[in-house]
Amino acid sequence: MGDESVSARPPSIRDVARIAGVSRQTVSRVINRHPNISAGTESRVRAAMEQLAWRPNSMARALATSRTHSIGLLVSARSHYGPFSAAGGVDDAARARGYTIVSATMAGSDETEIADALDALVRQGVEALVVIAPQERAHEALQRVAIGVPSITLQWRDGPEGRSVAFDQQAGARAATRYLIDLGHREILHLAGPQDWSEAEDRMRGYLAEMSDRDLTPMPPVLGDWTADTAFELGRRLLRFRDFSAVFSSNDQMALGFVHAAAEAGLRVPQDLSIVGFDDIPEAKHFTPPLTTVRQDFDELGRRAIGILVAEIEGSADTGYPMVTTPELIVRASASRPA
Repeated sequence: MGDESVSARPPSIRDVARIAGVSRQTVSRVINRHPNISAGTESRVRAAMEQLAWRPNSMARALATSRTHSIGLLVSARSHYGPFSAAGGVDDAARARGYTIVSATMAGSDETEIADALDALVRQGVEALVVIAPQERAHEALQRVAIGVPSITLQWRDGPEGRSVAFDQQAGARAATRYLIDLGHREILHLAGPQDWSEAEDRMRGYLAEMSDRDLTPMPPVLGDWTADTAFELGRRLLRFRDFSAVFSSNDQMALGFVHAAAEAGLRVPQDLSIVGFDDIPEAKHFTPPLTTVRQDFDELGRRAIGILVAEIEGSADTGYPMVTTPELIVRASASRPA
């Protein structure tokens, strides 16, 4: 009868300790990733946890340690590829370090909405915050909000007090523009992103700087909204009076819309029109033709951000991660020498 009642109840930390042949304190140290636990002991404890299908109760763990092992993630414009992918990279990196992500999405980007969203996350006991808010107005509002826990921004090179990890958007844009120039193009159109996005602004600056450094006259950038639909309509109008041989698009979705417009106009890519994008979305290699683009490693960005925050939370050695990294140009078939 006693054995049946034991087997009927949910497993506990005592059961894990018994099967692993260790104390409850040792199980707790394994759960909390104590640095002085041997690999063999940790392996036995985790094997016992798997055998019993037991997971630590997060609330009990928080009460026992005065820690939640959670990191807040505040995202604006989650529907766009960049913020969505960056959020995924943060979540994966946090879980790999034993932390959970508590996320919130901003409906707007004024100071009150940002402050309310940050306050809601802090009230849930998060030990640090990651903020992904690439719009100019959101960034300005963030600068004025007191957060109260370690924080870091993604994608802004000039985050609060320099606390940001980012891609060098200008360097990526210059590489894309340089590639087209080196192929022999001189009239290069830049299809820019929304004016209030930091990435769009930096990519436009990179295009203008590279054209200027090569003694070429840049064309007035054309503003898009990151979507293929808008780029398609812009392409239909611009290609009627085509005075350019190549296009540098500020993201891959707009490049796709422009490729569609070119096909509708009877133009071949890259024989009649070369196109380079930015982001290297998973579908980019399946465009017709496959898209030359600039790759951003969002998983690595997440690892860097979480590494910096965890080092601060746990008082461990600084990760030494560089705060800014350069995206990589991926050459495929959508650009060639002008006819």
